[in-house]
This record gives sequence, C-alpha cells and structure tokens, in this order.
Amino acid sequence: MNPHVSTSGAGLAAAVPSAGSTADAKPFLDVSGIVVRFGGLLAVNGLSMQVERGRIHALIGPNGAGKSTTFNCISRYYQPAEGRIVLDGEDITRHRPHQMAALGVARTFQNLELFGELTVRENAMLGTHSYGARTIGMMLRRPSAEQRDLVDHLLERVGLADHHDTLASNLDFGRQKMLELARALAIKPRLLLLDEPAAGLRNREIETLDRLLRELCERDGITVLLVEHVMQLVMAISDRITVMSFGEKIAEGTPEEVRANPRVIDAYLGKGTHRG
Repeated sequence: MNPHVSTSGAGLAAAVPSAGSTADAKPFLDVSGIVVRFGGLLAVNGLSMQVERGRIHALIGPNGAGKSTTFNCISRYYQPAEGRIVLDGEDITRHRPHQMAALGVARTFQNLELFGELTVRENAMLGTHSYGARTIGMMLRRPSAEQRDLVDHLLERVGLADHHDTLASNLDFGRQKMLELARALAIKPRLLLLDEPAAGLRNREIETLDRLLRELCERDGITVLLVEHVMQLVMAISDRITVMSFGEKIAEGTPEEVRANPRVIDAYLGKGTHRG
C-alpha cells in the first residue's frame, strides 16, 4: 500500500514499511551518476544520491551548485545526458513531466507558481488533476465531493482553513508558501520535492513548516527531498543531507556529520558553524 493521501479527507494515510523490511532494502529514490550539460557548462557532474522511503533528505550547497538542476531532472523537466533515476524500483529516466503526478511525485518551486486571480481553494483544487478532471475549467466547475473534502482538509492542515475564498494574490508571502504546499499535497504524493520552502519565511513560519514536514514524514510516510538554504531548518529536520558544489557531490551524511565536514565548512557553511 502506497502512502497516499486519504481520499476520505480524514488525513494523509500512510503505510511505511518497518525498519529492516524487504521494502527498505532498496532506496525509494535512486539517482545514479547523472550528468547535465548546458552547452559548454557542466551543471551536474556524475551525481549519485539515494533517498530512503519515508525520510527527509536535504540537498544543500552554494548558489549555482546544481541543486535545482538536479530537481529538474528528478521531476523530468530536464533530461540528463548520462545516468539513471529510479523511483520505487521503476526507471523514470525517460519519463515525461506529465507522468510524474500519476507516480506520486509533487513539487514546489523557488518562485511561487500560484494563480493570483483564483481563490485559495481553487488553487489547491488544481492539485487534484492527477486523479480528477483534466482541464482547469472542469476542475473549478465540477469538483467531486471527494476532491472538496480533500482540499478542505489540506487547507486546514496548512493553516488556511479561514481563507478558502481569499484570492491567492491577497495572501501574505508565508501563507502563499503554505498554499503552494497544500496544492502539492493534493496530488497525493509519495515523493515531495520542495525547492527552498523556507525562503523568505519568518522564524515563526519556519517553526510551523518544521512541524508540518515532520508530520508528513512521520505520520503520513511521505518521502521528502528538499533544497534549502535555511540551515536552522535543514539541520533540525533532515535524516540525511547531500552537499553539492560546482555540480558535484562533496559530502553526504547525517546533519552532525555534514556540519563537521571540513569540505562543507570551506565550500558552504563557513567556519562559524563548526563546533569542536
């Protein structure tokens, strides 16, 4: 049973294999040796990364390190020149972007991709396209009771229960971020790709995001892969961290291991983050 969102609207239902089970023997997401070139620029150079099922895995590094390019490969917007991407045992290296929602892959972006002229509920409803109506007009005119219940539940969960009929453009930035997350969750993801979800958020909003991501992972079994520069969040919630610099992986490990890694300190974190 896949850890998909409950269709009853009662919550995001999950069935996460127990530690040491056969299902855990292989990574949920296996990125193996991917290479991406843009003309003469080598944007990603032989990156390999394994993400365990039901875990929070962070991908960090300086601007221009290749993190968003890697995300674009996983979500199939970019085609790597070399390497393989395997999701839950299925090779998706040649899949098209529109196939990913049906496989349970949802994504948010660095720049908000909301429809400002639509309401909060209408924006979130668009995330149900992978199992409901096929056009925006049909989704907004004829949502099923199941879709309405799911969206209402998700909006409550991200703190937007009192803003159903508010235009997305009238929300403050933090709430717009939460709306984009709710729309991604409406896809019923097994893998949630978050591109800088904490960027621009205040401390209180980062704390709320921290609690929500832990809950999605621990209670709902959703696997989370995030790109993030807010180290307060990354070090607090990540089970494992991969560090990139100039298109290559320079380190990988637990937050404690990464924080103490000399290469990471020199390339990204800075000596002020090192303890001991």
